[in-house]
Amino acid sequence: MKRNLGLSALAVAVSLGWALPSQASAADTASVQEELAAMRAQMKAMAERIDSLEAELAVAQARADSANTVAEAAAETATQAKVAADAADKAPPVKVAWKGAPEFSTDDGWSFKPRGRMQVDVGSVDGPSGLASANQAHLGTSVEFRRIYLAFDGTMPGGFGYRTEINVANSDVAINDMYLTYKAGRHVTLTLGNQKPNWGLEEMTSDLFTSFQERASYSQAFGFERRIGLNAQYAGKTVVAQLGVFVDDPKSMGGDTNKSWSVDGRLVAMPKVAGGTLHLGGSVHVRTLNDSIPSVTYQARPFVHTTDLRFVKAGIGDATQERGFGLEAAYVKGRFHATAESFWQTVRRSGFKDPTFNGGYAEVGYLLTDDVSTYKRGTYDRIKPKNGFDKGGIGAIQINGRYEWLDLTDAGIVGGRQQTAGISAIWIPIDYVRFIVDYGHIWVKDSPVTANGDASYGVDAMGMRAQFDF
Repeated sequence: MKRNLGLSALAVAVSLGWALPSQASAADTASVQEELAAMRAQMKAMAERIDSLEAELAVAQARADSANTVAEAAAETATQAKVAADAADKAPPVKVAWKGAPEFSTDDGWSFKPRGRMQVDVGSVDGPSGLASANQAHLGTSVEFRRIYLAFDGTMPGGFGYRTEINVANSDVAINDMYLTYKAGRHVTLTLGNQKPNWGLEEMTSDLFTSFQERASYSQAFGFERRIGLNAQYAGKTVVAQLGVFVDDPKSMGGDTNKSWSVDGRLVAMPKVAGGTLHLGGSVHVRTLNDSIPSVTYQARPFVHTTDLRFVKAGIGDATQERGFGLEAAYVKGRFHATAESFWQTVRRSGFKDPTFNGGYAEVGYLLTDDVSTYKRGTYDRIKPKNGFDKGGIGAIQINGRYEWLDLTDAGIVGGRQQTAGISAIWIPIDYVRFIVDYGHIWVKDSPVTANGDASYGVDAMGMRAQFDF
């Protein structure tokens, strides 16, 4: 519009110039022409200024549009941030506790904790010189990774829990604990999966907390192993009751001809007596052998695990059923503990007399440092040094003595008998690190492994272990 007004003014000026009287003087004509030239220059400058203002207006409008777009994006981002903040406020916070490894948990019932352990053993076995060369090869000193466990466990909302644990020692992968739990009541827990089927006190105690490198010989001889099953446990203040139905271990179930199953129960009373805890218990086990090859073999290593040589061994054919019965007793007070167990295993056979084998042990232990033996719900638990390395102390030191026996001779089956007297010393510098050294002398009688024809002789075994867990 401004440009049109300028052009109209110019036209008027030109018309006026044409309308001047012809009689005007040359001077007047020159003056008018100068004025017209000045007006033209002003009009041109005005037009250029108008063009410049229109360009600036277009730039300002573009900037305004861009600023509006940025403002809208910022408002959207702020809205999303507020929604996320509200959601974060509503989500339960994650708590982290340190129990050898981080344990993550939330108030709504979720938790997760990685787990693991490593045990490195050095063992030495010295037997009579008259053993056959094939047996002599298993004597001497050996080193092994006894256990390398990788695991995790935790809880889920609704009272559920879980644990997964595998052993990868010696380049072999084996499933240990792998189960789902359900808290059916304040004291009642149901467990489904691969687990220990309610054996005795020492077997149900974790290998992290045993008094010697290896459990008593009857534990390995009678096949105390984890099996797949459903178990129920009542754990009260003074009573623990367990009952479950089990099939076989995961490896044996790889074939469809292994169809053994068992019922295993255990009952423990834990009253307080004279300032300590008295443990009295028993277990019953009935296992039906529905395998394609109805036979069982009972055998045990001499005190340490680093040798594959067994001085006692009994193989029983035509076996249809195993019946086990165990008794257990212990007393724990402060630095002192005493434990005794015995187990009887009867094998039912078709057309033959049923043999009954027996094993057991008795031990005492004492902490030389100002620490206490730990007992919890029917098993021994972790000893926690009051003055560990982390607190400037030396940790906990415990000494233990034990006598154990295993008799695999009965009903015409001569598998031999071995008795062992052993001592051990345990040093626990911090809660999750332990060193063990132990020595045992074994008396072997009626062994299927003879030395120059003699089936009765003595064997010495010594072991050392370094372990940590998290």
